[in-house]
Amino acid sequence: MPSESSFTVGLVIPTLNAGPMWREVLDGISGQTLRPNRLLIVDSASTDETTASARIAGFEIIDIKRSEFNHGGTRQLAAEYLSDCDVIIFMTQDAIPAGVTSFAALVASFADPSVAVAYGRQLAHRGATWLERHSRELNYGPSSVKKSAESTRELGPGVFFCSNSFAAYRRSVLLSVGGFKRDLILGEDMEFAARAITSGYANFYCADAAVFHSHGYNLRQTFKRYFDLGVFEVENSWMRNRFGSHSSKGFRFVLAELKYLLRHDPLQIPQSVLQTVAKLLGYRLGMIHDRLPLKLSKTLSMFPGYWR
Repeated sequence: MPSESSFTVGLVIPTLNAGPMWREVLDGISGQTLRPNRLLIVDSASTDETTASARIAGFEIIDIKRSEFNHGGTRQLAAEYLSDCDVIIFMTQDAIPAGVTSFAALVASFADPSVAVAYGRQLAHRGATWLERHSRELNYGPSSVKKSAESTRELGPGVFFCSNSFAAYRRSVLLSVGGFKRDLILGEDMEFAARAITSGYANFYCADAAVFHSHGYNLRQTFKRYFDLGVFEVENSWMRNRFGSHSSKGFRFVLAELKYLLRHDPLQIPQSVLQTVAKLLGYRLGMIHDRLPLKLSKTLSMFPGYWR
């Protein structure tokens, strides 16, 4: 059975003005016990020190225009470029490795030949609010889980949950199943995982591979994010038809969040309620985006470049 050392490993990070956190990300990468064979950033015309710092750290750089960035298409470009890699790790520019063995643990998941994609645990950034912490604790637990078609009855749509803020892909399967779709507003990680599972492969959650990664979205950002999620779900309705709906899980999440905040920080409960309203409104509008003027959809979306 192959070990993590037997794979040729690539690391890909899409970047745009990564900012002060970028230094921590690069330091965390350089300290890993498993050093990727190829390091690559796909940069969308940064104007800060992102590319200069990456070059010093040993990264290859692909430059694209900001207007050319696409969540799935940009990652597919990188996957095709790293043609000599067996496993490709994808990260976002604000994901900081939480330990020196994060890469090794994630890549070791591919010793199981049925695993097409493995994603790691996400911990809230230091200083994150209790709202941010709850989301991470609920979605990224302490135990690893192998998720395949047989898990659908138990997990429903959770079977394809995956985040390439820190995830790795078996390149041969990624390409054979069709790669990342280039026409998605977001969710390219989950859409691929769903297709891989449908094709007989597994989606593996590796709790031993962790990064610090969380977002403190304001109400406007939360609304836009969930508008885009609504767009994604209605445009990929085959996933809901095949694996089930997220609606019941969403209700349970709200109740769990309120109980969590009641224990840890009751003063954040009003913010939680407002965020829930923003999520629901954004999601419902996203689901009917085809009835809205194109200009309005572009305004409501977190990714206006999608609306062309």
